[in-house]
Amino acid sequence: MALYDRIGTSYAGSRATDPRIAAAIHAALGDARSVLNVGAGAGAYEPADRDVLAVEPSAVMIAQRPAGSARVIEAPAEAIPLPDDSVDAAMTVFSDHHWTDRRRGLRELRRVARGRVVLVNSDPTLVARFWMTRDYVPGFVDLIPPAYRAPGFWAGELEELLGATRLVPLPVPHDCADGFYQAYWRRPEAYLRPEIRDNISMFRLVDQVAVRAGIDRLAADLRSGAWRERHRALMTLAELDLGVRVVVSDP
Repeated sequence: MALYDRIGTSYAGSRATDPRIAAAIHAALGDARSVLNVGAGAGAYEPADRDVLAVEPSAVMIAQRPAGSARVIEAPAEAIPLPDDSVDAAMTVFSDHHWTDRRRGLRELRRVARGRVVLVNSDPTLVARFWMTRDYVPGFVDLIPPAYRAPGFWAGELEELLGATRLVPLPVPHDCADGFYQAYWRRPEAYLRPEIRDNISMFRLVDQVAVRAGIDRLAADLRSGAWRERHRALMTLAELDLGVRVVVSDP
């Protein structure tokens, strides 16, 4: 909550709902009619054709929810103020890595959902797949506890806490409307803009001297043409698998 109270003031400016990602999430929800969105932020990816209740701990983020959004409860993922089996499905999108007690939060999702839990986040074992991490800000790797970088650990923990689990690749479109960390993989100039980085939590969590140095190297590589020479093949792709996954878990 404290993080997004600090950095979330302009969040909605660059974190719009991408329709292709929304379609994948809504498909993963299956036939659930009532859905709880945990760590709901400004309301991206909440399906308009279902009965949605949102849970969000940050008043700053709640204030950015547009008119007509689902009803929201100000509460953390670790203590959802609902009875057991309250909704058909629970979802959380790019949120669980910020929870104070991630395991407890995931148990809460399973507790309140009668059926499916849908989670969207990046597979921590694939963190170095993205050129930004690999070439410019390797300190991002250190944000991930070593156990989670071990093959199979993340998926195994999800299955332990949520039930039978499928990990479905979610390629990132080259013109993704939602400006999360990997969204600008084919638009590197975007990372030079402070207002873009300000809405990506990872840039706030890493040592700022290292971030500035990495951004300066990226700016130099863009000026010289070195970035485009190195990543020429990316410029022909419409989407790219950078490790983002839709986790679909049934009890």
